Amino acid sequence: MIGIVYKSTGSWYHVKTTDGEFHQCRIKGKFRIKDIKSTNPIAVGDKVVFDLEKKGDEETGVIKKILDRDNFIVRKSVNLSKQIHIIASNIDQVFLLITINNPPTFTTFIDRFLVSTRAYRIDTILVFNKIDAYEIEQKAEVLYLKDIYEKIGYTCIEVSSTKNKNVDKIKELMTGKTSMFVGHSGVGKSTLVNAVEPTLNLKTKEISDQHNQGKHTTTFAEMFDLSFDARIIDTPGIKGFGIVDIDKYELGDYFPEFFEMKQHCKFNNCLHLKEPNCAVKEALETEEISWSRYKSYLQILDGEDGGEHYRTDIWDEVEEEPES
Repeated sequence: MIGIVYKSTGSWYHVKTTDGEFHQCRIKGKFRIKDIKSTNPIAVGDKVVFDLEKKGDEETGVIKKILDRDNFIVRKSVNLSKQIHIIASNIDQVFLLITINNPPTFTTFIDRFLVSTRAYRIDTILVFNKIDAYEIEQKAEVLYLKDIYEKIGYTCIEVSSTKNKNVDKIKELMTGKTSMFVGHSGVGKSTLVNAVEPTLNLKTKEISDQHNQGKHTTTFAEMFDLSFDARIIDTPGIKGFGIVDIDKYELGDYFPEFFEMKQHCKFNNCLHLKEPNCAVKEALETEEISWSRYKSYLQILDGEDGGEHYRTDIWDEVEEEPES
């Protein structure tokens, strides 16, 4: 039988078949996927092949195989820096929820996430949530961020789940697709999902005053079928986001505004650091490229968790080719 994993609770997987039936499934023995060192071999969204087994009155499934993934989203595992955790797979698009305060979403987090989704070819929509709760200064910050990201090709939507502002736009974008909602704990993911589909009634909690962060209300990723021909994957709040397996020379390609400029750099392997005649650095000075984006690029290049630090001065070891 073939089905899609809708929920994972560690050792058990809720799998839905094409005929709409749900089965509780598990893995038998060791299960490894080549080239992926992940803490969870199977993720929500995976298409799997399984057999049914009957013990007494109880019927459960045993997963034999994972079908090839179109894409997947990962984060580095807590305490296991060399391993990754696959959050979900086979996703059409991601809605990244952003709040200016309560809790704040920093541009470094946004940019790390955008690099990952771009690397895995997943469309990302930036959702500025809780727009009804902002004073003039915070609204100005939203406009500033929208200007940065719309200029480089990302769709940005201002939303208020409680006032129902632009919830219809979110639903329109979701129709016919599998979407994932991502953001820090407390950005209002569950409230927005409930506004999109009130019958789901996902748990929500207030922000913790002490740390200005939300309390985790989602402990495992879970997929839901919605009433308007859409599927949604609700994920636990993510505190940090690691970049996995991107070569230092390719990193700039995942910043679309850098990619556009790099053909004008003097060196074709320019890292946009200290190299002479770097088009990206020149665009920074004229404010064609945002300094916050460049800062994020440097942090990712430098290894955000004290890991590998790349040498950044190799350009001066390369002999310049004589002009013809």
